[in-house]
Amino acid sequence: MSRLDSFIRRLTAQKHLLEDVAARLEGLDGCVLELGLGNGRTYSHLREILPEREIYVFDRDLACHPSCIPDSEHMIFGEIRETLAFCGPRIKTKAAFVHADLGSGDPTTDLATSSWLSPLIDKHLADDGYVLSGLPLQLEGFTEFPMPDGIRPGRYYLYQKVSEEKYEDGSLRNVSAARRGEGHRIGSDFGRAMDRANAR
Repeated sequence: MSRLDSFIRRLTAQKHLLEDVAARLEGLDGCVLELGLGNGRTYSHLREILPEREIYVFDRDLACHPSCIPDSEHMIFGEIRETLAFCGPRIKTKAAFVHADLGSGDPTTDLATSSWLSPLIDKHLADDGYVLSGLPLQLEGFTEFPMPDGIRPGRYYLYQKVSEEKYEDGSLRNVSAARRGEGHRIGSDFGRAMDRANAR
């Protein structure tokens, strides 16, 4: 597979997963945290599919298209490890969805990022909220969705925070089983999306 084909498949997978999570947020209160603005493509798409949600963006640099720059209230500059730790008074509400695209490609750096990022996501995510990450995270009390066929293993990770009541009463096992069933549905939808992308 060429690098161009790989890039197209990665973006197709990302778009599908973002839209799948957006559909799941109905009835769940909270803002969205975009960890890593980059070129602004993902932020631009989040604005399209979640127009009623406040989206707070974290990054240390600004290198995106001018149309993708958040307003000053929703753009938080600095090292994400520091700003995410202390953003509570500014954001005020727990997040319904966190999208984290912070992978570096270096295994040691990525492991270190996962170690500090995981507890911060747990701290700021609402019960039943979702996390879509390019890195595997260490999240106790979360359930992980299986990635559908067509997405390379390790490319994305999708988690949901299980409410404390469900976790303490032992129903986490049942929730995880249900998620595995949903994984097959996601896989079917994604397969159709990839077929359409490949046909173009």
